[in-house]
Amino acid sequence: MAEKLKVELVTPYKKVMSEEVDEITATGALGEFGVLPGHAPFLTSLKIGELAYKKDGVLHHLALNWGYFEVENDQVTVLVETAERADEIDLERAKAALGRAETELKSLTPEDKNFRIYQAALERALIRVQVAGKAGGR
Repeated sequence: MAEKLKVELVTPYKKVMSEEVDEITATGALGEFGVLPGHAPFLTSLKIGELAYKKDGVLHHLALNWGYFEVENDQVTVLVETAERADEIDLERAKAALGRAETELKSLTPEDKNFRIYQAALERALIRVQVAGKAGGR
């Protein structure tokens, strides 16, 4: 059994990270899950949420926007639409996006065609605010 997981995290625009880590947690379509070295192979979809990993005793956080997560032979491959490290998130901009999404949702009904768009925007903004708040306490 390997002592580390090799993690590759990629968006359509760039490779966000390629590191060996001790453990990793993410938000799957069915809830949060964790992976340690020696984990059984699996593939799952990711929803808007946080990915956290521990490397050399230090916890790191990223905000993710939909994608896929695969584990095989201590190799973790994460393919997502967007990924931002906690220290890269502009907290004021994320809070402004949260406010805009909340305002728009108040004026819409669930049947409105834009409801799901603003609901997803709200989820993204909320996760970005939460992850950005963890930037100092890594």
